Amino acid sequence: MDKLHKYNMGIIGNCSYLAYIDTSAAIKWACMPRFDSSFVFGSLLDENKGGHFSVSPSKKAIENRQYYLENTNILCTEFTTEDGRYRVIDFAPRFYQYDRYYRPLMICRKIERIAGRPSIKVTCSPVGDYGKTKPEILIGSNHIRYLGIGDQVRLTTNIPLNTIVNEQSFILSEDKYLAFTYGEPLEAPLIETMETFYTKTRSYWMNWIKSTSIPNFYQKEIIRSALVLKLHQYEDTGGIIASGTTSLPEADKSTRNWDYRYCWMRDAYYTLMAFNSIGHFEELEKYFLYIENIVLNEESRIQPLYSIIGEKNLTENIIDLDGYLGNTPVRIGNDAYTHIQNDVYGQLLVSILPIFTDKRLNTNIKYHSKKIVELLLSKIESKINEPDAGLWEFRNRKQYHTYTYLFHWAGCKAAQKIAHAFNDSDLMKKAEMLANLASDYIERSYSIEKMAYTQAVDVSHLDASGLNLVLMNYLDPNSERAISHIEAHKKELMTDQGLFYRYRHEDDFGKPDTTFFVCSFWFAEALASTNQIDSAIEYFENLLKYSNHLGLFSEDVDINGGQWGNFPQTYSHVGLINTAFRIAKKLDYPIFYSK
Repeated sequence: MDKLHKYNMGIIGNCSYLAYIDTSAAIKWACMPRFDSSFVFGSLLDENKGGHFSVSPSKKAIENRQYYLENTNILCTEFTTEDGRYRVIDFAPRFYQYDRYYRPLMICRKIERIAGRPSIKVTCSPVGDYGKTKPEILIGSNHIRYLGIGDQVRLTTNIPLNTIVNEQSFILSEDKYLAFTYGEPLEAPLIETMETFYTKTRSYWMNWIKSTSIPNFYQKEIIRSALVLKLHQYEDTGGIIASGTTSLPEADKSTRNWDYRYCWMRDAYYTLMAFNSIGHFEELEKYFLYIENIVLNEESRIQPLYSIIGEKNLTENIIDLDGYLGNTPVRIGNDAYTHIQNDVYGQLLVSILPIFTDKRLNTNIKYHSKKIVELLLSKIESKINEPDAGLWEFRNRKQYHTYTYLFHWAGCKAAQKIAHAFNDSDLMKKAEMLANLASDYIERSYSIEKMAYTQAVDVSHLDASGLNLVLMNYLDPNSERAISHIEAHKKELMTDQGLFYRYRHEDDFGKPDTTFFVCSFWFAEALASTNQIDSAIEYFENLLKYSNHLGLFSEDVDINGGQWGNFPQTYSHVGLINTAFRIAKKLDYPIFYSK
């Protein structure tokens, strides 16, 4: 591609659903009733079959811009035309009401006239079953019903209904409102309700940010990343997804198109650590209840990922859609659930450690949940001599991955701390024994020639995940070995543009064409960890330019700075938060704690 590729869209959500809206105010992607359900709007993957929901000027816009209202997940798309100016305000209602959070499956769109009398056109054509089903349309008194694509699907509006059905242009002489609902319809005054929802939702997000602990270092970027992460937890169960999209390719025509709308134990660990850094613990408590059900019900091994309601079978299927920019296949489901990825046990132990050791958290949970710690430690014991597919989910390769053993080690260290809290000497001794065994495997991956730890035992190439040996204090950040380890990874994996590949060797699909963006943040954080502060700041600041116009980061970045992969990627935003906190701590910058 000649033009620099960026994802020109933002997201809204309320922890029940996500919707993706581009700079033309078209909803390109929205799955309902769950993150992993079929899309109701999916033109992101197929313009013809995906359905549409747009608010566009009748004539070509002279200028348009898109932005979030400060410290919120409310998205605005503003247009200037020959006839006037208007903006579309998109949000998903979320606020506290009746002792719980109100978060309906409702997309709220306010079309606000700013100046003049612009001519606009509104289209709304949802679909079902990944574009296979088009609804029957019935016009009511003030709403349009879309039958046959799920539960009750309605569009309630004060725009003339036939104008929308016939996709006709009209003059915007006053503010207009659109409430798209899945399931429970809007049975209340439209304008009053929408304005109330808007006010309460804006207050909710602003207060959520006010309750965030944050350093005095690139606050704007940390805030946006925190808001993005919050949207990816499914509140009903506590599961946290890696991303809200499927089949956005890691590189153009690469066929590396995967469904990320599931809860990876690994990704959730990183997200929870970021929430912990910013002082939000409710997310951890909800996630603990989610994984408690999984751990206690698994008889053999724990899968790398589950659905957001804990379903195990995530069979991968290819569906007949054009694909993003013609990139096929389009995949639904993810066969990674069948992989052996043994790092999950340590990640779960490290994830839940604060439940048992942080005095601020729910004490009722910790005293009834020691069994989970014992079960997870036993899982490590039974799998510790077993090779696995690793965090990059190699489909035809099993190795003794350094990263897996790092999390065996870290999980056992967490179990030791939990055992100490319970004064359980037997559990403590078992955890210590397994930590030492994991360390033995890690040391077997050390290359004297490269002065670094390699991807796996008896493997010569390096892997960016190895930077976590420094970040997680397996290696003393003040040691020469930590410095040489970082330098070796820089030499082998960094591009001329300062981006990081996961690895450079061939995998099941050939050599990777793009860099995996969180690896670049790992490198920046490793620099800060080893007191190379000036270099860490310079490198961190360089990475910020790889966001889109809203400060959102993708999974992958090509050497030209183009965004690829599923979007926005929680991994990448976690990397930003963790790196910013690490640098701020080294600089002794003040952290503004929540009140």
